[in-house]
Amino acid sequence: MPDWEKRFRAPRIGLPDWAEDAPDRSLFLSNATGTYELYAWDRATGGQRQATDRPNGTTDGTLSPDGEWIWWFADTDGDEFGVWMRQPFAGGADEEATPGLAASYASGLAIGRDGTTVVGRSTDEDGSTIHVVRPGEPPVEIYRHRESAGVGDLSHDSALIAIEHTEHGDAMHSAIRVVRPDGSTVAELDDTKGGTEELGLSVMGFAPVDGDTRMLVGHQRRGRWEPMLWDPLTGVETALAIDLPGDVAADWYPDGSALLVEHEYQARSELWRYELGGAGGGAGGAAGPLLTRVETPAGTVSGATARPDGTVEFLWSSAAQPSEVRSTSGAVVLDPPGMKAPASVPVTDVWVDGPGGRIHALVQQPAGEGPFPTVFDIHGGPTWHDSDAFASAPAAWVDHGFAVVRVNYRGSTGYGRAWTDALKHRVGLIELEDIAAVRAWAVSSGLADPERLVLAGGSWGGYLTLLGLGTQPEAWAVGLAAVPVADYVTAYHDEMEALKAMDRTLLGGTPEEVPERFEASSPLTYVDAVRAPVYISAGVNDPRCPIQQVENYVQRLTRRAHPHEVYRYDAGHGSLVVEERIKQVRLELDFARRYVGGPGA
Repeated sequence: MPDWEKRFRAPRIGLPDWAEDAPDRSLFLSNATGTYELYAWDRATGGQRQATDRPNGTTDGTLSPDGEWIWWFADTDGDEFGVWMRQPFAGGADEEATPGLAASYASGLAIGRDGTTVVGRSTDEDGSTIHVVRPGEPPVEIYRHRESAGVGDLSHDSALIAIEHTEHGDAMHSAIRVVRPDGSTVAELDDTKGGTEELGLSVMGFAPVDGDTRMLVGHQRRGRWEPMLWDPLTGVETALAIDLPGDVAADWYPDGSALLVEHEYQARSELWRYELGGAGGGAGGAAGPLLTRVETPAGTVSGATARPDGTVEFLWSSAAQPSEVRSTSGAVVLDPPGMKAPASVPVTDVWVDGPGGRIHALVQQPAGEGPFPTVFDIHGGPTWHDSDAFASAPAAWVDHGFAVVRVNYRGSTGYGRAWTDALKHRVGLIELEDIAAVRAWAVSSGLADPERLVLAGGSWGGYLTLLGLGTQPEAWAVGLAAVPVADYVTAYHDEMEALKAMDRTLLGGTPEEVPERFEASSPLTYVDAVRAPVYISAGVNDPRCPIQQVENYVQRLTRRAHPHEVYRYDAGHGSLVVEERIKQVRLELDFARRYVGGPGA
């Protein structure tokens, strides 16, 4: 078996979640059976069992605070439209967790200690709704709005509910409302000032102890994400003395005495402990330094949690080294049995001057001298970023003699608010300007063979691939687009409601209100200019990049008799089945090598 297939097939484990009041009971995600499913783990006995088992996999789940129940979201073959189910932690039959609530897109879930559950939902018909569900009682709707909204958190005593909403119409910048279980408003925090300022807020969680009504809130007031404390009952906001250059998120230590800080900067991440000091949570009253480093290796921490004994467990990897669940105690928390994923090559950082500022790119290259056939592997999101983390697909290209370039274009997170928010109105075209600048560097530096450049990506990266093939037809030899937006107008009308709101924010309105912007940003507009052979893969149940708009694009390629291949599979926005994922990567490799060859071709 080649190394690239071993990386996909090697068993992986996600960061274990644990029940707040029963910390020996944990839930984790793994692909041990060949499909990603949820697993229960009793740390006291060491026993593990597979909790879910569905043909197309399961990823969304959590534990009730007492650890008695595993909650998981049941959609249909990856369509993301479904209901919450639950089963006893020790095993048993699944049951509908929130009877009376019809299927929907999930928009947050919070489970209280007194049996109260707060469920966020989204449908095309109703927009966003939030419901309080108590045992033996019918669900009670406490919130409804056409714009996107969701459940942020439920306070420790179940007396307060935090809602993130975008009633002001800017889906990229949320406001926060705190309500009681009857829906009455306690407090509102809105940095957008009714949609006039592009400043977002995020709920990071209520304090984990009774009697403490403070909430951790993420804000962008200083040009990047960072946390503060807010008490919705008193209105007091407390700044935190966290002087780190990148985006900062935080979570509570279980006793509420400190914060676990996650710092993202220039495609890497690190952990810190922040001492809260007195009841006010600010600098006063703390002995010694407020901020101390939690030691982690160089690379990316994809998630972290502080345990009741003060240790921190975290999911770590680098581009060269596969992921591990580690602990600050020095132990590997979970080590899946069976084959281990082979290592890959490290990334090199490249900074390129672009039209909107310096662009950060991550480069991996095979052994030998360039120029190499080169894949520009474009990330999705768009509010996401590539990092120094292990990824099996780029490693597969390197194994086959390709260099891989990943570009954190404007719109990417991790480089400050201005970089992310630059993506407005000229959607797609802005990102491609940055990709073009990095492409020019890759060719001039001798890394990339200009005649053998592959533009590739999934989701938003697939969209940018198709748009780039049409707007930069001479730049690319092959295009590989997975689950892409191909026809922006049709995609808008067919996609899930939350994404409609995001598109209205990005483009400044609906297709009927700003038709010229949708036309300028749609790959379908430029399909007749495409020169490179095109490979497209699409999930027939995809609610994010629906299948019909892909078919519209393919029909135009067919009409031109342009070289292309389409692979349709029975799942949603990507696959959770390992063999299916390997099949898709193999098809992409074969297609690209057919047209650009391998090393020395």
